[in-house]
Amino acid sequence: MINIVFFGTPAIALKSLEYLYNSDKINVLAVVTQPDKPAGRGQKLSMSPIKQFAIEKNLPVFQPKSIRKEPEIQNALIELNPDFFVTFAFGQILSQEVLDIPKYETINLHASLLPKYRGANPIQRAIINGEKETGICTMITELGLDCGDVCLREVIKIPDDMTCVDLFDEISRKSPELLEKTLTGLVDKTIVPQKQSENGICMANKLTKDETLIDWSKPAEDIHNLVRGIYKYPSAYFVYNGKIIKVLETRVVKGNGACGEFVRLSKDGVEVGCGKDCILLIKVKPEGKGEMFAKDWANGLHISLPAKI
Repeated sequence: MINIVFFGTPAIALKSLEYLYNSDKINVLAVVTQPDKPAGRGQKLSMSPIKQFAIEKNLPVFQPKSIRKEPEIQNALIELNPDFFVTFAFGQILSQEVLDIPKYETINLHASLLPKYRGANPIQRAIINGEKETGICTMITELGLDCGDVCLREVIKIPDDMTCVDLFDEISRKSPELLEKTLTGLVDKTIVPQKQSENGICMANKLTKDETLIDWSKPAEDIHNLVRGIYKYPSAYFVYNGKIIKVLETRVVKGNGACGEFVRLSKDGVEVGCGKDCILLIKVKPEGKGEMFAKDWANGLHISLPAKI
């Protein structure tokens, strides 16, 4: 059995933890996850999905505020004598002292085809940039940002209608087996990690609030990609009559219209002019209301076309 400690926090990592826990080749010794955080209207402390699973399975749970600065947790991990640390969306940077604890390596699952999209938001950035494919990599964790040697990779196609939620689900589904194959392959020496190419490096920096505001002067395809790339997390938006209107579903429509102007209303939605072609708003979430079809939103406001946003 290969003994591991699993580091992770959000739901995207849960299937990997479940799979490794149930594997007849892997023994999960403990879990490391972020501290409980306030959530919901009541702001009650909420456990991460990883912690919830660990508690159900009676696994030891460590929740450092910063594992680099907490030697007592580091010492507890040393006593576990793990073969590997496995990290997947953990949310903290590990120090060399932590990386040196396992017998073999610390293995990270990264949601891109490295060296493309190193950093915090590889899933969203790939869709926003109109990529037709992305993937997942297992890599040896080093102190630099996602720069370690790559063990295994798997390509994932990105259809034109795929949202970041769809891609999260696909990555969550495909990651567990890749992690298990990596761990067993490193132990039996059938996998030789490969250095990342110095060509094609690009960063997936955290999204800023300014980036989520729709710029109607851009091509409709770029706006469509933005909507897909931050679908519900946190959502692309525009402001109409002083209210924030989140955009949840769109489609590119060939044609012309003044940038940022409602130009047509149909049974499918509301067309808005862009820098190139038009964008069809299909579903929106107006401020203070639930999700609705854009045509119903427009009809409810009695918008007369054409109308400037």
